Amino acid sequence: MLGNVERFTQLCVAPYAEHWESEKSMPREIFQQAGTYGLTRIIVPEDHGGLGASVLGLAQVLWKIASVDMACAFALVVHNNLAAAIARSDNEYLISEILPNLLSGDKIGAFLLTEPKGGSDAAAIATYAEKRGGEYIVNGEKAWVSNGLHADILSVYAQTKNGMLALVIPAETTGIERLPIYSLLGGHALGTAGFKFDDVRVPLENLLVREGDGLNAALAGIDVARINVAAMCCGMLEASLEYAIDYAKGRRFKDTAITRMQGMQWRFADIATDLAAADALFVRAATTLDETGSSPVLAAKAKKFATTVAVKRIAECMQSMGAPGLLQAHPLARHLAFAKMSEYLDGTTEIQNIVIARSLLKS
Repeated sequence: MLGNVERFTQLCVAPYAEHWESEKSMPREIFQQAGTYGLTRIIVPEDHGGLGASVLGLAQVLWKIASVDMACAFALVVHNNLAAAIARSDNEYLISEILPNLLSGDKIGAFLLTEPKGGSDAAAIATYAEKRGGEYIVNGEKAWVSNGLHADILSVYAQTKNGMLALVIPAETTGIERLPIYSLLGGHALGTAGFKFDDVRVPLENLLVREGDGLNAALAGIDVARINVAAMCCGMLEASLEYAIDYAKGRRFKDTAITRMQGMQWRFADIATDLAAADALFVRAATTLDETGSSPVLAAKAKKFATTVAVKRIAECMQSMGAPGLLQAHPLARHLAFAKMSEYLDGTTEIQNIVIARSLLKS
């Protein structure tokens, strides 16, 4: 699998990542290309045509892709998560009619939980699905949807009188409005946007998660998600360090190579040490999750540390390059922007602190 990841990254992503960012759009064809390398089915069980990768295996794939472009890596993991959720469900309609197009990359998946006023509180969502006869009527609004620009298949979490559920809804369904993509600090290739739902009629056969089970289902993969973010930050940081070192080798100050200066050497040493620590944390969290099925505290620690370190140390890699580090011709500014975004993905740093503190203070 890692060989396919390397080929996909170098042939399909690396030459275009900066162009995607400047154009604020990643072409939908990248999902079809990923499909030819098996990267749209990484965590789908083998008996449904997937690779059945472990948590650590998935994290290693994302690490590699993110070292070139985290927007692409994150877009693919969102897509993979929906495909895996459908494959693991008992809904034969979704498995037979929706899943094949996700596995091929012909259709693009998205996860719709967050709302404009909801923030990190998943239980507070206001989108509502009312059951009427043989269908649900959905009303509400979703925000911060990764793959929002191109998404074809939407996994929508909504409240009902019996608790939260999840529905799989084609994006072209009448009553769905795709909102403009957000103008952000960076990461525009991810196509983050929102959706509005106005009396959207959804057949009962599109039910992915039953009423009352939606919140637990939404939170079930949070440990994996946090580990993945940590791994992707490690990928960006290592790529930034290698790039900065190569650039510094060609710079001189008063006829002295700057790499011979102790200050520069120690900066790189500090960055490499933090990178090793972040890498060890996400590997430990992933291994524990694979072995035991749970690692909430380790996942929180891994995400908190890796995102914080990535922001700080990628900025230092840029500083070592001087003003040219700001140029779009170099990838560090793009990595730094997404590192900052990572502090918000799948729970803010403050949310990680809550998880960690509760584990320390529980009686």
